[in-house]
Amino acid sequence: MSLTIRAVTRQDYDQWLPLWDGYNAFYGRSGPTALAGEITAMTWQRFFDAYEPVHGLVAESDGKLLGMTNYLFHRSTTAIEPSCYLQDLFTLEAARGKGVASALIHGVYERAKLAGSPRVYWQTHETNLTAQRLYDKVAERSGFIVYRKLF
Repeated sequence: MSLTIRAVTRQDYDQWLPLWDGYNAFYGRSGPTALAGEITAMTWQRFFDAYEPVHGLVAESDGKLLGMTNYLFHRSTTAIEPSCYLQDLFTLEAARGKGVASALIHGVYERAKLAGSPRVYWQTHETNLTAQRLYDKVAERSGFIVYRKLF
């Protein structure tokens, strides 16, 4: 399979949206718990705003998008350079186990290095064991536990 990892373009929207929706459904955000349309629209717009630190990559093979990842850069109190947070990662079910997710992660690594970021980090749900098998090969667990408060 010939695979290209590249920045998302405006022309990708019709193929990107089902990937985005699939990602959100995987984490229980569908039907009555779906993200508001305004959030999806804003996320899409941010990819093309030079002042936004949010970026998107897609994995393409033969004109078809097989996966997507979204990442952002932010400041840190422990480094001068920006940190890179890989926020979203999703591949079509038919593309799983074929190196697509790994290629997307490495695509983020490349862009983080170009931006001068000393690290890329992400989180996943504790039940996402399939993804964790990949993550354990391409990164190391930090040992940190995430806490949050929703308002």
